[in-house]
Amino acid sequence: MNRICNHSIVLLIILIAGCTKDFEEINTNPNAPIEAEPSLLLRQVIYNTGEEMSYEGFVAGNLLSQHFAMVDFNLFDRHNLRQPQYGGNPWPVLYRNLRDNQIILDQSRDSESKAVYKGPALILKAYISAMLTDIYGDVPYLQAVRGREGNVAPAYDEQESIYTGPQGILANLESGIRACESYDGTPQLEGDILFNGDLTAWVRFANALRIKYLMRISSKEDVSELLQRIYDEQDFIRFNAENAAFDFTDGQPNNFRMATLRSGDFNLFVMSETSDSIFRHLDDPRVQVFFRPAEADSSFNGLRNGTDASQTSISVSDYSLTGTIFRENTGRLDANFMTAWETLFFLAEAAERGFIAASAQELYNEAVGLAFEYWQTPMPATYLTTGNAAYNAPNSVPLMQIMTQKWLANSVNGYEAWIEYRRTRFPQLQALAASLNNNLIPVRMPYPTDEAALNATNFGEASANSDGNSINALVWWDR
Repeated sequence: MNRICNHSIVLLIILIAGCTKDFEEINTNPNAPIEAEPSLLLRQVIYNTGEEMSYEGFVAGNLLSQHFAMVDFNLFDRHNLRQPQYGGNPWPVLYRNLRDNQIILDQSRDSESKAVYKGPALILKAYISAMLTDIYGDVPYLQAVRGREGNVAPAYDEQESIYTGPQGILANLESGIRACESYDGTPQLEGDILFNGDLTAWVRFANALRIKYLMRISSKEDVSELLQRIYDEQDFIRFNAENAAFDFTDGQPNNFRMATLRSGDFNLFVMSETSDSIFRHLDDPRVQVFFRPAEADSSFNGLRNGTDASQTSISVSDYSLTGTIFRENTGRLDANFMTAWETLFFLAEAAERGFIAASAQELYNEAVGLAFEYWQTPMPATYLTTGNAAYNAPNSVPLMQIMTQKWLANSVNGYEAWIEYRRTRFPQLQALAASLNNNLIPVRMPYPTDEAALNATNFGEASANSDGNSINALVWWDR
């Protein structure tokens, strides 16, 4: 009996050894890769960033910028940003896509066959990182998205270094341009739903972003020489056909998310008084794209932001709902990363401030025309000659006109209009009807509460540096 048992044990050991030898090699499915292909990741990063931030732009960014107002469940519209209802939490969106983009970047550096992805990945890293720091201020950057390496509690970097450091936003854009221009390999860029694999278009995109981010830090850094050089080279997004954008569709699976929201939720968002006053002042026909006439009187009517619905009776029929482009006809809507009109508005501002030698009026007029074209609206013949939109019109200030026109066109573009308001304080926003922030316009988003639990030490330091995670603490470029 013991002899049989001993033989059985020996046999079992042999079988186990045989099964474990080369186990990983034998039991790996060659048709199921263990790491996602960069083409799939690139498409996912572009689409998810564009789709999620367009949604965030509609339900949160447009409340902060006062394009829209909210009729109920509106703590966010009243500037209690710690309790977002339908949005107002871009942190996980941006870090998830920054993580996936980092995988692409790592693959492009590790494998010559994937080197074509290096330039676009560097450019996207700059774009996503800029959104993060412009919305929140100091954020995890150099140590971020490195969980695979064991760092699950990254330090927060100062915004200045995120922009201007050797591995920062501006440096990554320059490196991305060099990588695109020097690439001479055979494999093509796949999964690119912005430019269909055209690396020259990625260079134009990167240069447009350089213009944008240089202007964003222009109160802190001397940006004139570099801006002039970029402007003189003219290798940036100049026409709507070159925009960094992808189209939503009229049906699933790629329609704008508001198209699938139940009507009760969609109807919470209406025209703001701020939008109402600006559209009326300019006699701007794009109001018919962004909004619908109020059901009660067939006119365009705006609601004051931050109304306390528990104290004020509001009838949605008295106000203009958002336009059909956001729900019934989303095939006309883009998720845009950077456009020709936005680029030229930045250049018009640069010329007006004396940063570049160029005609601010010509750049402004061109940008306005491109913005009308982008929103598929014919521009009235006298709009830029005799109306209030004419450059340097009576009782106007050119810089305010530039920023107001960019604000108009920036609807649903993430948090861009709010960020630009914070930088320039144009256009003038209205006081809330019932503010929960001491009648102050927020100048940053608060860090999410998860950070206090998951990254306590670093969160504590960043919170202390922002007056206790205050939404009224200025970011570096705004001080």
